Amino acid sequence: MACIAVGDTIPDGTLSYADEAHQILNVSVHSLAAAKQVILCGVPGAFTPTCSLKHVPGFIEKAEELKSKGISEIIVISVNDPYVMRAWGKSYPENKHVKFLSDSSGTYVKTLGLELDVSDRGFGIRSQRFALLLDDLKVKVANVESDGQFKVSSADDMLKAL
Repeated sequence: MACIAVGDTIPDGTLSYADEAHQILNVSVHSLAAAKQVILCGVPGAFTPTCSLKHVPGFIEKAEELKSKGISEIIVISVNDPYVMRAWGKSYPENKHVKFLSDSSGTYVKTLGLELDVSDRGFGIRSQRFALLLDDLKVKVANVESDGQFKVSSADDMLKAL
């Protein structure tokens, strides 16, 4: 598939998470984003330096401001298993608004055309770094980074778009 773009309807897909009892639960993207303004943020990997020290903390720090501008959900996805995503989310005790969801096999990022093949580095298929602003399932902003970059997908970039 070509990369998701402004004006597209976000395709439905299934993401997962581990609940408090460590049960794996599935959730559809459409159930999270229908009739709402949502930020869907994709990162190459949980606990990786840029993701953990820059990208995700920005969304946690700016969550209240984003919500005050009409954002209902802030969702971080990565091609990691639900247990890793749960642990990663818990590593930010100040987080009250950002959801950490798993795209374990990379199926959803492939559907978006946003997969990143880093097999040459031993990591397999991951997600490109991106931030999408969705309004009732329509892509209003699609900020996709070039390989290894962090220049257009920050929380501040999303705030500017609002």
